[in-house]
Amino acid sequence: MNRSVKVAVIGAGVSGLSATRELQRVVVFEKQHRNGGTWVYDLRTDSDPLSVDPNRQIVHSSLYLSLRTNLPRQLMGFLDYPFSKEETGDPRTFPGHEEELRFLDKFVDEFGLRSLTRLNTEVVRVERVNRHWVVESRTQSSASIVVIIGLGPSGFDISRHVAPIAKEVHIAATIPDGMDYNLENRDNIFYHPVSKHVYEDGMVAFEDGSSIHANAMIYCTG
Repeated sequence: MNRSVKVAVIGAGVSGLSATRELQRVVVFEKQHRNGGTWVYDLRTDSDPLSVDPNRQIVHSSLYLSLRTNLPRQLMGFLDYPFSKEETGDPRTFPGHEEELRFLDKFVDEFGLRSLTRLNTEVVRVERVNRHWVVESRTQSSASIVVIIGLGPSGFDISRHVAPIAKEVHIAATIPDGMDYNLENRDNIFYHPVSKHVYEDGMVAFEDGSSIHANAMIYCTG
């Protein structure tokens, strides 16, 4: 008998994105501000080049400006989504990192993976509890994280109004079959079956095993 499973993908680089495309019903946790993994170039450098200071600012990037791939573009693509030469791109067999990142962006949009990814979200704990995995994450932004309980008419309407000004909107509700999940295609709205427990420090644990620290909770339960 087939059974439904919930999958968390940690990292939105090449392997994370390809796995997400195949699985679809997943949540992707990405520490950086965008998809692309190691192919996201960052001009900044660590505040302590010797890595002695434990409180140093760490730049999450391993790219340098002139970096090119060390594999030909024919091997950098996917089986059914090849890495072809762009008409206005780099004609070389070994393209630069900018073109690789553009390729991954196209892949994300082609297969609708952007809405599945929680950006600026670092996974801090993964633990197996009984037969389930608990994934604890934290966001890297000072912007508000809002939890909405319920998704009736008021919950649906409030979600649309809150989403443009909140970092993330987490909806805890039983989603009716056939309902439009996209809420105007916003990629900062996430769904959870129901909330399991709310702690004094603002952490909300959901039935799907995930948890977040909320700045505000809105009860739309009638």
